[in-house]
Amino acid sequence: MVLSIYDTFSRKPSAITSLNGVVTMYCCGPTVYRDAHVGNLRTFLLSDLIARTIRLSGLSVEMIQNITDVGHMSDDFQEDKMLEQSKKEKIDPFDIARKYEERFHIDLANLNIVPAQKYPRASESIELMLEMISALILKGAAYVGEDGTVYFDAQSFPGYGHISGNRLESLKPGHRYEYVEDGVKKFHADWSLWKPAGDRKAMVWDSPWGPGFPGWHIECSAMSLKFLHGHINVHVGGIDLRFPHHENERAQSNSITGNESVDLWVHGEHLLFEGRKMSKSAGNVVLLDDVIAKGFDPLALRLCFLENRYRSQMDLSWQSISAAHDTIKRWRTKIAIWGASRSIEIDSTILAVLENDLDTPRVTTYLRSVEKDNNLTDAQKANAFLFADQVLGLELSRTQEVQELTPELIDLLAQRESARSAKNWALSDDLRVRLENAGLEISDSSSGQSWSWR
Repeated sequence: MVLSIYDTFSRKPSAITSLNGVVTMYCCGPTVYRDAHVGNLRTFLLSDLIARTIRLSGLSVEMIQNITDVGHMSDDFQEDKMLEQSKKEKIDPFDIARKYEERFHIDLANLNIVPAQKYPRASESIELMLEMISALILKGAAYVGEDGTVYFDAQSFPGYGHISGNRLESLKPGHRYEYVEDGVKKFHADWSLWKPAGDRKAMVWDSPWGPGFPGWHIECSAMSLKFLHGHINVHVGGIDLRFPHHENERAQSNSITGNESVDLWVHGEHLLFEGRKMSKSAGNVVLLDDVIAKGFDPLALRLCFLENRYRSQMDLSWQSISAAHDTIKRWRTKIAIWGASRSIEIDSTILAVLENDLDTPRVTTYLRSVEKDNNLTDAQKANAFLFADQVLGLELSRTQEVQELTPELIDLLAQRESARSAKNWALSDDLRVRLENAGLEISDSSSGQSWSWR
């Protein structure tokens, strides 16, 4: 069996294909002008889960993830995001790119995401893009506009809109990132492949059409076809990239290859935080560093994502992250008690669930039932958890660090127990805050108080 996953293009689950046992994967990477927020990380985790499941099925994966460090225009259609951030931080745009690219890789490591084979940068792939743009012009799929910009001729690609459902004739002028004054393009939905530099001084390269810089969409076509040998089995990205980015990318790539360049288009859904879309204006943009700063294991965020279907909009909260943190601690403790076997046997139930459109919520539910099943041996329970963890990536075999209580904490715990016995709830609450600030988690029950390290 192999993973069958929902394909946005065909609008149905489809089995992943391979060539000589190798699956080629491309995941749209970050635009490195800022830190990736947890919504971005959910998409990057999706590619990791797909790759891990493919490997669990016995196939190999060759994955590429691009680094967008040029060409991605800001929402006001005027300035590249790298240059915009460069002005804000008053440092060179390439320094901006390397700064946030490094942070991106740190985030991936903290989420236990297996690195891709290559992370090509757009700024270092300009020649690839120029070659592709020249080929598109020769094929009649692109042209030089009256403003000196090289445009893709959208009407030259009859299959446009199949991914998103947008009909070319229904698109209104001025859709995001592609607005220019009337008269310079053959058709209002055409998009830029190469833009003239104009007054721009930084991030400018020579080209057959004069100094300039690439459009956003061309980089993924150029890099995916180059580094994945002309064909991509699985292409992953967030649902927000479905249109126009992936629609444009498909048109560009297929115009070069003459056939479908991508077998499956897989999209992860949007992430809300505590009921609202994350935005700077709302002040609710959450980074992985924020999760860590609150004392949570960063893999608690990973577990939160796993407990929601990748194709469903998800509402994340601090409460859900805290609960996931506690669950991971409990599972690691249980596995330490059960004992980890040197060899892990295939659990056909878990594998079948994963290969059925990556149903990770069902896997975590299954593990909870295994945990409580008195008919299973400790060895059977450990095997189920550790087999699943090859995809879940929660490091469940990691030994929990045992930290001794200081005399001061022992005294505070004793004081709080006495306060609870005397029904002095105000003092009890005050002592709880002091204990939690020191790194403990306090739980109360009819049998008394209990504690654990965060």
